Amino acid sequence: MTNVELVLNMLAETATTEISQKRKPSCLPENKKVAREGGSVAGNARKEIESKTGKKVVTSKNARKLKLVG
Repeated sequence: MTNVELVLNMLAETATTEISQKRKPSCLPENKKVAREGGSVAGNARKEIESKTGKKVVTSKNARKLKLVG
């Protein structure tokens, strides 16, 4: 997993949380819709990055092997 993959994952989670707080879904179907919309935000960002760089964002790298600065 690359830094870009981690950031996109965080973007999806954050977008989903923000949408959920705004809409306050009350049932599973509503929560699923919110989750799809949050994922869509990150998916669109991924496509844009791939378009601008000409290379794929998703890799087969494992997050456990990623060297994080800390």
